[in-house]
Amino acid sequence: MNAVALVLFAVWFVVVFVVRSVVQKRQTGDSGIRPGAFAEDASAIEQIAYLLLLVAFIGAIAAPVAAMAGLDLLTDNDAVPIGGLVVAVVGIGVTYVAQLGMGSDWRIGIDRTEVTGLVTGGLFALVRNPIFTAMIFTAVGFAAMVPNVIAVVAAICLLVAIELQVRYVEEPHLQRLHGRVYDEYTARVGRFVPMVGRTSGKDLR
Repeated sequence: MNAVALVLFAVWFVVVFVVRSVVQKRQTGDSGIRPGAFAEDASAIEQIAYLLLLVAFIGAIAAPVAAMAGLDLLTDNDAVPIGGLVVAVVGIGVTYVAQLGMGSDWRIGIDRTEVTGLVTGGLFALVRNPIFTAMIFTAVGFAAMVPNVIAVVAAICLLVAIELQVRYVEEPHLQRLHGRVYDEYTARVGRFVPMVGRTSGKDLR
């Protein structure tokens, strides 16, 4: 399962970042990749979120490598890695579907000078951040495939990075762009889980 985890992580990275960016470039002439944490006006929280995401990626690779080297697993239940494999595969697929659902408005990172549309259909009608929800599921799947302490820490880092990015970077940015329309959207649609995390514009300002 360790080797499978490494291969699946590579597949996830290529599909979610490389393939999606290439598709975006061919369809719109724009890769959709923005400076984000590397921008001059990036906030400290945005930079911390990026660093935590980087740690999570490194951890997802290090976990199976460490397991191959003999690091003890937190459980010896064979059903856990198998279940993790299923969750990770589903998570990768849903991530890509959610990305495609954004169409020409798909972005990695934020450019505060750019005006983008507000996507509220498809999976975005169920939760406001289906891409991040699917990424969390994928991270949990990877951690279950190789259930050692490194994998658990990596999954936690990803979760914290996403929480920081969404709550303090992306949602305030969208509220500034779309105002009352976004307020109404957040009032009826949950943040990561349907009906959970609904809010109002005043909470985002």
